[in-house]
Amino acid sequence: MKPLACLLALAAASAWAAPQRVTLLLPDDDPRLERARVERVYFGHPTGAAQDGLQMALKDSQLELDAAGSSLALDVVSVASPEAAKAAAQKAEKAGALALVTDLPAAWTLAAADGAKLPVLNVGNPEDRLREADCRPRLFHLIPSERMRADAIGQTLASQRWQQVLLLTGPSADDQRRSAVVQAAIKRYGLKLAGSKPFKLSADPRERDLANPRLLTGGSYDVVWVVDSDGEFARSLPYRTVLPRPVVGDAGLTALGWHAQFERFGAPQVSRRFARNASGRTMQSSDWAAWMAGKALAAAVLAAPKGKLAEMQAALAQVELDGSKGVPMSFRSWDGQLRQRLLMTDGQGVVAMAPVDGVLHPKNVLDTLGADQAEKLCKARGG
Repeated sequence: MKPLACLLALAAASAWAAPQRVTLLLPDDDPRLERARVERVYFGHPTGAAQDGLQMALKDSQLELDAAGSSLALDVVSVASPEAAKAAAQKAEKAGALALVTDLPAAWTLAAADGAKLPVLNVGNPEDRLREADCRPRLFHLIPSERMRADAIGQTLASQRWQQVLLLTGPSADDQRRSAVVQAAIKRYGLKLAGSKPFKLSADPRERDLANPRLLTGGSYDVVWVVDSDGEFARSLPYRTVLPRPVVGDAGLTALGWHAQFERFGAPQVSRRFARNASGRTMQSSDWAAWMAGKALAAAVLAAPKGKLAEMQAALAQVELDGSKGVPMSFRSWDGQLRQRLLMTDGQGVVAMAPVDGVLHPKNVLDTLGADQAEKLCKARGG
């Protein structure tokens, strides 16, 4: 058969083949996307729904999928509880879905993962427990974990010799959990905890001192590390400390999976393409993670075109992806986390990348960010 005829035959087969479906699970009335929060663009917080990044990836992959006689279609389902997430996962599996993509709270993510025997790609939840004590064999993570971000900042501080760290921690349970991750990173990279103080934003006049940067940042230190899951206190902290010192963590300098001002490895084209596809919205870390999830699924479909679940999961575990960060990226066998570089940003641009130069690892330097294989923190995976 002549080449043109072959292409026409492939196109015809693709046109008649039913698309393989992917189900995206989102929280109903997502509080992260309230208008006031979106307008503030807190570091690391989403500003739009995950389907924008996923749709862009499927569009990017369409030509290759067409040539292979395959196609992917996206179903978006909103859920309001862990039970609803589990039911939606079961329904998707019965309907023949190829995989689930989730942007859900941790408990909801686990409910979805336990509700169906499908690969689950987490694009929005950074909690380490999903990679450690509560990991699952079919759960993959595109968003960087909290420990990865803390390790990136810890490496950066060590490379700058900013040894003495003043830690400010918010009042929420998420803040307390994340503060423990930060303190572990401080210890891991040989930094010193110069002080640890709580802060609290409150309308109670008796608690106003707990939100006063001048009162919170007395003493001697090289850097202030702020843990603020809400984001409102942190955004007001830089340039208001007693000593003229840098702020890192949830304000000042932070580690993110993506920033729209990244200018290397084809990143500007990715950010511009996303903005065109998302009505002008700026690409955030969660959008990049969703885009990578779509790329991973497309690559797995090309590697395992028959769509059998075991083959699909095996293909996902082996994919090697280009995410415009200058290195090939793949999933860690021991916790399902996508190994990747992180971008160090002050919100205006990308000033550095992590892992930092000089950090070494016996196999892959990307594994210096987050839990390494020898730690054996995920018991559900062979790794």
